[in-house]
Amino acid sequence: MSYRAIDVAGDIGLRAEGKTLEECFVNAGLGLYSLITDINLVKPAQKSEISISEETLEDLLVSFLNELIFQFDAYGFIGREIKLELKEKSLKAEVYGESFNPEKHERKLLVKAATYHNLVLKKENDYWIAEIIFDI
Repeated sequence: MSYRAIDVAGDIGLRAEGKTLEECFVNAGLGLYSLITDINLVKPAQKSEISISEETLEDLLVSFLNELIFQFDAYGFIGREIKLELKEKSLKAEVYGESFNPEKHERKLLVKAATYHNLVLKKENDYWIAEIIFDI
């Protein structure tokens, strides 16, 4: 996994990398989940499907992450594995995980939303890099 938390005053940031844009998006999603709980304790027992279309790749990334947050907030669904396919400015993802159980899953941060504040999505050398700040 290629992601790490970034310390941001009052909020939390995440830097995700990937050899492909898809891998970068997947690592951003897994990084988000790792801010919420220890994803090693999550079993990939259920599947959630996501389809999103946006105007830009940056919009697509923010919408994707906010959809993952919504599914956690609304349904208690926490992911562990993500299969993702990008086509131009749309994505389809299958997220495998389970319902969050406070007796089993450690609660870390309450992540409210992915933001556009200082958002970075770029290709540098042979890697895609995303930096996202989340409201907590």
